[in-house]
Amino acid sequence: MTAHDPVIACGNCPIRHNAICAECEADELSMLERAKSYKTVPVGTPLARAGEPLSHFSSLVKGCAAMSRTLEDGRRQTVGLLLPSDFIGRPGRATSPFDVTALSEVTLCRFERTAFERIVRDTPHVASRLLTMTLDELDAARDWAVVLGRMTAREKLAAFLLNLAQRQRSIRGMARPSGKILVALPMSREQMGDHLGLTIETISRQITALRKDGLIEVPSRQDIRILDYDALAFEAGDDGDGAPIA
Repeated sequence: MTAHDPVIACGNCPIRHNAICAECEADELSMLERAKSYKTVPVGTPLARAGEPLSHFSSLVKGCAAMSRTLEDGRRQTVGLLLPSDFIGRPGRATSPFDVTALSEVTLCRFERTAFERIVRDTPHVASRLLTMTLDELDAARDWAVVLGRMTAREKLAAFLLNLAQRQRSIRGMARPSGKILVALPMSREQMGDHLGLTIETISRQITALRKDGLIEVPSRQDIRILDYDALAFEAGDDGDGAPIA
């Protein structure tokens, strides 16, 4: 683990057009560059702990992390999947409401918490972008409540793969998926089960069933290829705009 990585100039950053700085002018980017630092951590590293203080707010530059809540009896539920450009922390909140754990090696663009809160107050473009991202996150959480509460195991897995394909292409500035799509899996079968509220055995059975039905291929444990995006969307009850039917 490196304490401080070399800082990437905002203009060369791979998440520049999706992160909190997406709406910033040149002078605002310069201010952010002076305030930020980079840190790379290995898989399994806690990025935040529920109820504990957050000294830094962060954007994911590379890698994947999971937001989760652990119940008193030890059961764990994943409540969010963080990919590049997603943000950890909320201005005005000194503690994290969830555990956040790196599912792969993760590179973070970090801002000291009180310094970032000043930036939000003084920089309307950062505040506006953060509000937009928060509202998008709220919409995604409501959609995911439908997935977890109303869908079958097969529909849940199909919706998960579709959502992952959409987000991975959005990060790269690509259009909505269609046809054959290779999806990089950022988590293990067990972690997928935590995310979907299913057992690892059910996840394995549903992957096998989708493969036998000709909807996906499994070239490796880290990848799934969607063979017919529209057919898989039908399985998940997709309404045509990328969101599950409520």
